[in-house]
Amino acid sequence: MSSRFEHLLAPGRIGALTLRNRIVMAPMGTNQERADGFLGEPILGYYEQRARGGAGLIIAGVAAVAWPDGACNPGQAAISDDRFLPDWRAFAERCKRHGAAAAVQLQHAGKVAQQDVASGRALWVPSTPRPKGGLNDLFDELTAEERTKATAAFTQPTSRQHYHEMSGDDIALLIEHFAAAAERAQRAGLDGVELHAGHGYLLQSFLSPASNFRDDEYGGSLENRARLLLETIRAVRARCGAELALWCRIDAREFRMAGGIGESDARRTAALVEQAGADAVHISAYADPTSGAGFTEAPLLHEPGGYLPFAAGVRQRVSIPVIAVGRIEPERADAAIRDGQADFIAMGRKLLADPDLPNYLAAGQPERVRPCVYSYQCVSKVFLREAARCTVNPQMGRELDFEGEREVAPVARTALRRNIAVVGGGPAGLEFARRAAQRGHRVTLFERSDALGGRLRLAAQLDPELARFVHWLVDEATRAGVKIHLSSEATAESLLQSAADCFVLALGAQRTRGATHPAQPVDRPERLPGALSRPVPPFDRAEPLPESLPDNVLDAEHAAPLLDAPAGQRVAVLGSDVIGVKLCEALAAAGGLKVTLFEQQDFAPEMALPRRWRAADALRRLNVERVVVKCASPTKCVTVEPGAVVLGADAGAAERRFEVEHIVWARGLVAQPELADALRARGVSAQQIHEIGDGADVRYLTAAIHEAAELGARL
Repeated sequence: MSSRFEHLLAPGRIGALTLRNRIVMAPMGTNQERADGFLGEPILGYYEQRARGGAGLIIAGVAAVAWPDGACNPGQAAISDDRFLPDWRAFAERCKRHGAAAAVQLQHAGKVAQQDVASGRALWVPSTPRPKGGLNDLFDELTAEERTKATAAFTQPTSRQHYHEMSGDDIALLIEHFAAAAERAQRAGLDGVELHAGHGYLLQSFLSPASNFRDDEYGGSLENRARLLLETIRAVRARCGAELALWCRIDAREFRMAGGIGESDARRTAALVEQAGADAVHISAYADPTSGAGFTEAPLLHEPGGYLPFAAGVRQRVSIPVIAVGRIEPERADAAIRDGQADFIAMGRKLLADPDLPNYLAAGQPERVRPCVYSYQCVSKVFLREAARCTVNPQMGRELDFEGEREVAPVARTALRRNIAVVGGGPAGLEFARRAAQRGHRVTLFERSDALGGRLRLAAQLDPELARFVHWLVDEATRAGVKIHLSSEATAESLLQSAADCFVLALGAQRTRGATHPAQPVDRPERLPGALSRPVPPFDRAEPLPESLPDNVLDAEHAAPLLDAPAGQRVAVLGSDVIGVKLCEALAAAGGLKVTLFEQQDFAPEMALPRRWRAADALRRLNVERVVVKCASPTKCVTVEPGAVVLGADAGAAERRFEVEHIVWARGLVAQPELADALRARGVSAQQIHEIGDGADVRYLTAAIHEAAELGARL
C-alpha cells in the first residue's frame, strides 16, 4: 500500500461491514437503467468496472422504493418488488467478485419525481409548496432542443403537476416501502443501504423548514421534522437486524433557500440519526433547484473540498463514521481522514473519469489517474433525460462496448500490427495515439507546432483542470511508446514517404485562413491603425477570420495579453462559443476591464449545462454586457472599426455603436479537410484515411475524445 495515501487506503468499518479502504463510490443517478425499472447489463458493467478499479464500497444510486411512483428519471432502478431481485443479486455478486462491498441508495423523489408528473400522478409532499418568487433561471441558457428534452416530463399528453399532502396512512406506507426495499437489498446479498434524506427528495422535504409547514407531529420543531427519517431508520433496523449496514445521506445546508436547513440543523439531525440506530451519516448539501448556478453550489459542488467543514462539524457531534463528499482530491481526502474531519470519502465524478483511481493510488502511481475536468457532461446528460456520459472517459457507461480496453490491466492486443501516422497533437490525436500504441500498433505522431495539446492549450490557460488533462494525455501517450515529432508539418508527400500504412488525421479546427492577427501592445491604444471598416460575417454560420481587418482585432488565440490591459479599457468579444465565454469571464475578472460579449445564436452550446449556468452567472456578477446579434440582413449585421463595433440597424431597430479599445474574434471555427483531400487525390484509399476530432467536423472536446477512443478500439 502506498504510504502517501495510508489513511485513505486503510481498512474501515461501517457497522458490521468491513471495507478494504476508505474510498466510497458516491451514489449517482446516471439514467442508464432500463425504462422498466430493471438494472440491465450496461449499468451492471458500469458498477463492476468501479469495483474492479479498487473502491472499497460501491453505492448504487437512487433506487426507487415505490417505483414507478416517486421516480425522477426515465431510466431509474427499482427495488420496489421481488421481481427486481435477480438484477440486485447480480449487482452484489459483481461488486464482491472484485473485493468491493455493495450497497444501494434508497429513494423516493417526492416533489421532484418527474416520472410522476409525466404520468399525471400526484407528487407526495409534506406540505404544498409555497411560491418562492425571485429568480428562476434554470432554462434561460438552454438551446431550443435542450429545452424540449429537459421539459419532456411536463409536456406529455398525460402530464400534470399537482401535489398530495401526505396523511398519517401515507407516512406509514412510505416507511413500509423503505423497510421492504432494505430487506429486499439484504436478501439480494447487498452489504448495506443508504436512505437518501437529501437533495430535495421526500425524506429531505420533511427535514427542511423551507418545505415542511405541517402542524402535526411531523412538522414544526427539528425533532418533529426528523421524525419520518428516524422512524424509517428504526423500521429498517427492526426488519433487517444489525447485519445490514445502514446509514443516511443528509444535507448540511440548503443554499439560496430562505429558511432552509443550516449547519446546526444538520449536526442535531446527525445526532438523532445515531440515536435511532444508523451506522454512519453521509454529509452533502442542496440548493434552490430553480437556480442554474446554484446547482454547482449543491448538490453538484464546484468548489474543491467545499463540504469538508460540514462533515467535520458533524463528526464532532457523533461517534458513528462520517462520510464526506464534494470534489475531494486524494491528497486532501487522506489528510481529512488523518485530521479527523471524516472517516470515509465518497468520490463520484472522479470515479466516472477513472474507475481505476483507487488501484493507481495503491500502486503508488497517482499521476496516472485520468483527471476529471469538471465539465459536468455527466450531469448535463441526465438533466436532458439521457444516459450519463463522461467527457474524458469514453468508456463510462459503455463498458461493454470497450470490453478488454482497460487502463491498469493490459488492454486487448491487436492481431494486426499497423504502422500508423497520426497528424495533430491535440486531444483527439493524443487520445487515439495512446490507445493505438497500447494495443500494439507502431504509432508516430506529427505536430506542426512546438507543443502538444492543440486548441485545448488555449482553454487550459483559462481552466486549470483542462491543463491537468493535457498533461495527462501527453504523459500517457509517451508512456505508451508513441513517437512524437514536434515542429513537424505533415504533408501528403511526407506521409506517403513514411512507413505508415494508415493515416489518422486529427488536425483540429482553425479559426483563421491566411494571415493571423498577433496581439498588439495593450498599453498603447494610440498605435491602432486607421484601417477601413469591414463587415463581420453573419453570426448564423461558421466563418473564418477575414484576412484583412483592423489590427486591433485579435484572434482568440492571441488575446492573452489583454489580461494585463489597463483598468477601464473596453473589450468587445465577438462570438459566444466556449472560448469566447471563457475569455469574457477571464478578461472581466482580470481587473477593471469593461467587456461586451456579442452573442451568436446560442450561449456556449458546447458547454454542458451546469458549466454554462456557472458561466452565465459569472458574467452577470462581473458586469459583462451581453448583446444578442440577430440579423435578417447579413450585410448589416456587425461592422468592426479601429475603435468601435457597430451593430447595424435591423428589423426596425436603431443602429448601435460600441466604442472599444480592443476587439477579440472568438467565433467561426472551421474544419481542415485539405490534407485528407490531398491524400485521396494521390490515390490513398478511404480505408487508410481516418479523420477524427474537430479537424473532421467542429464539435469540441467530448466528441474529439470519444471519436478517438472508438477508432482506437476498432483498428
